[in-house]
Amino acid sequence: MNNLYYSPPQEEEWNPTKRNLLFAWSTHVFTASGAIWGFLAILAITNQQWVAAFVWMTVSVFVDAFDGLLARRARVKEVIPRFDGALLDNMVDYLNYVIVPAIFIYSYGFTPTSVSLLAVFLIMLASAYQFCQSDAKTEDHYYKGFPSYWNILAFYLFVLNLSTWANFLVIIVLVVLVFIPIKYVYPSRTVRYQQLTMVLSIVWGITCCIILFQYPEPNANLIWLSLLFAVYYVGISLFSMLTTKQFSSADIS
Repeated sequence: MNNLYYSPPQEEEWNPTKRNLLFAWSTHVFTASGAIWGFLAILAITNQQWVAAFVWMTVSVFVDAFDGLLARRARVKEVIPRFDGALLDNMVDYLNYVIVPAIFIYSYGFTPTSVSLLAVFLIMLASAYQFCQSDAKTEDHYYKGFPSYWNILAFYLFVLNLSTWANFLVIIVLVVLVFIPIKYVYPSRTVRYQQLTMVLSIVWGITCCIILFQYPEPNANLIWLSLLFAVYYVGISLFSMLTTKQFSSADIS
């Protein structure tokens, strides 16, 4: 065959159907609904309805846990290429993982009055820096730097009842960890030990819901049991980082 007259077969252009469009737009609406749950959490905080605030924060986490999966199934980038779903997701995540818990931490008075504004300012500024890093989520699906789990921190400050200065110290440590390029597991996407991590995440979530249901007298054993997942999460993140070839010394230079 004369190659001058041979042209390789072209990929067929995919035209999304109305059903594809409906699925894709519904997925974006589902992601955007996180802003509604965040707003309801803020309303609950302003009314000092602390448990209700956590309920709405939990709903927003549920949305965040599944919207990425739905987006991939709906092929949103191909179906609606002019709509930036990743930007929408980051906007909603910054609201629910940073702004809402920062308002909770400030309003509840977890830190000494003299440094209460400083604490939440540091949370918001450090997280703003992290959200704008192009490699905040690595190619092998890890978070780089403390992944702004401020809503989880607010939950533990709420149930552990530590001193205000101890709370402030914890916040400072986590703010610093935002800038240290340790790789943290992305539970729904990190392939390594994913099944175990997801099962433990579900058990942890159920345990936290029970703790909230029991408030203001939660079972102390359940609190410490839930903290075992935090120990697992940090441990598996460090282990994965130290034993994964993709993480090189260039990441910490």
